[in-house]
Amino acid sequence: MVKRLKILIVDDSNEILKYLTRFFESYGFIVYTSTDGLDGIQRAVEVRPDIIFLDLMMPTFDGIKMLQVKSVLKEIIDIPVIVVSANTARRNVVAALEAGADKVLSKPLKELKIIEYINEVLGDNYFENKVSRGFFSQNEISELKNEMVTVFLDSFLQKKRKITEAIRNKNEEMLKTAIHEIKGAGGTIGYPELTELSEEIENKEFKSPTDWVFAEFKCNRIFQKVQQIQNKYQKQIN
Repeated sequence: MVKRLKILIVDDSNEILKYLTRFFESYGFIVYTSTDGLDGIQRAVEVRPDIIFLDLMMPTFDGIKMLQVKSVLKEIIDIPVIVVSANTARRNVVAALEAGADKVLSKPLKELKIIEYINEVLGDNYFENKVSRGFFSQNEISELKNEMVTVFLDSFLQKKRKITEAIRNKNEEMLKTAIHEIKGAGGTIGYPELTELSEEIENKEFKSPTDWVFAEFKCNRIFQKVQQIQNKYQKQIN
């Protein structure tokens, strides 16, 4: 019997976790998940995965911190890590590689690129030798996308409240934490406009009152876009 590959996915986006879990389970992999870098370290020590998929930007305990801690723990130091991030600017890629990542994969995620990187990290044809079936069918892709959109919409009201509170109190950290979650989900659920708008806010340096006016305008654009998505899916249900 062929040994099943164990993979640990560490990401604060429920949409990304759902997508990657479905993707790897469809190939017969054993999937473990975590939404925080500190918990990810504990899970890695506990289950000893063959590979880790790690989000770079997470609140509280991010991917860089997890890589730094992993590098001094002998139990998990040799486990390869593929970092996944919506922000693959050169400085972020360099920081991830210097901290111990084996590869950096940009969001939105693509199946062929996931397979390519796993083969490069674990050895030629390693992925193919471990799998039991091929890519998602069109029906499965459509079903998965609808599930991810539903998860996103169900959690968006809470994100909207955080964003509104952050703008009202001019809390940059709170705003960028909430916006980061939307940025990571945008491309994955098929709406790159959300990612683009979120990036504009996340990359903004808040130094004057006009910067907050800019942020409020962009956030309202995000709210409007999400409302359009919600209306579209409500019509499909009805």
